[in-house]
Amino acid sequence: MNPLSESTYLVLLALYHEPLHGYGIIKSLESVSGGDFVISPGTLYGVLNNLEKQKLIEAVKQESDSRKKKTYALTDQGKEVLLAEFRRFQRMVQMTGIIMQEGKN
Repeated sequence: MNPLSESTYLVLLALYHEPLHGYGIIKSLESVSGGDFVISPGTLYGVLNNLEKQKLIEAVKQESDSRKKKTYALTDQGKEVLLAEFRRFQRMVQMTGIIMQEGKN
């Protein structure tokens, strides 16, 4: 599996506990990051489109108003990919700690 982009990882993470629509994903990520991570709608919808094609997320509801808001949910495969990437990040942080401590008494 190829490493996920930061945006892709964070979108999957935002959907971990509950389905959300695009604006909900944007606001969730802004809130959790304290405003440090802001994803633009153009980037978000490109990521959502790719994730849907890869079957890592699925549209679970589409509102019939003029904007046709879709609500997305993480698939089982999407959860597996997210958790695998999380474990990869944990290993990288662990390796960083080991390397940075080398040579210190």
